[in-house]
Amino acid sequence: MKYLSLLFIILLSFSVSFAQNTQRSVPGQQAALKRMQNLYDSLSPMQKNMFLTEIKHIMDPEVTIVKPGRTDDDPPSDAIILFNGNDLNKEWQESGFGPDRKMTLKPAVTWIVKDGAIESSQGSGSLTTKRSFEDFQLHIEWKTPSVITGEGQGRGNSGILIQSIYEVQILDSYNNRTYRNGQAGAVYMQYAPLVNVSRKPGEWQSFDIIYTAPRFKNDSTFFTPPRVTVFHNGVLVQNNVEIQGPTVSPGIPQYMINAHGPGPISLQQHGNPVAFKNIWIREL
Repeated sequence: MKYLSLLFIILLSFSVSFAQNTQRSVPGQQAALKRMQNLYDSLSPMQKNMFLTEIKHIMDPEVTIVKPGRTDDDPPSDAIILFNGNDLNKEWQESGFGPDRKMTLKPAVTWIVKDGAIESSQGSGSLTTKRSFEDFQLHIEWKTPSVITGEGQGRGNSGILIQSIYEVQILDSYNNRTYRNGQAGAVYMQYAPLVNVSRKPGEWQSFDIIYTAPRFKNDSTFFTPPRVTVFHNGVLVQNNVEIQGPTVSPGIPQYMINAHGPGPISLQQHGNPVAFKNIWIREL
């Protein structure tokens, strides 16, 4: 860029000098001007436009420095650690239905913390973050049981509920035939993953989720709908898809839309023992 700017300045200066000395120009001067004109004519329209606009090298404010993790799976310096392998109740609580069938929240006492991971036990409720989030980047690692039982939706079924409303499906999808929009990495019942990159049962897998929360009109319809991008084991499986509405099954999601603000993240307990570890989030 600096060379193009220098070229333009030289060309402009030479043109002015030439205009002032038209009466006493010499053939060499005319030839030099012709070469400069040819150089200018060879520039692309975008390059020429850059000469005619005020281009700034913006220095301030400086870009915020975030120290990356040791690996891409490790949390960067600005991440909120939702589970570090030890303390579950700092960031999570357990949800479930009481005797009156109303949703209740309580300490996460039925989930087992073992070997740096958490796993639900028989009768556990879903886990829900104590914090609420809007736009975010989420990293989470999960593992379905190594001993295969059941088939289809009965193998390692769980899910990540974004704002407790929109679900990214967790499932043992390794050599496990099921409906496309219900396998691992699906936006449940809405979008099948682009590819199936599931590892074998009992092996750790990862999701990296980029989420943009919806904004609403005054009539509670979407002004901008929620959008989500998902990487499963480092492979893109959802590419900034537009979520149609809350996860419902059966049902039509766009008929269930209600305006909402920030919401928690939930790990679904679906009757299968799925383990989780290394959970962190960055608010965007």
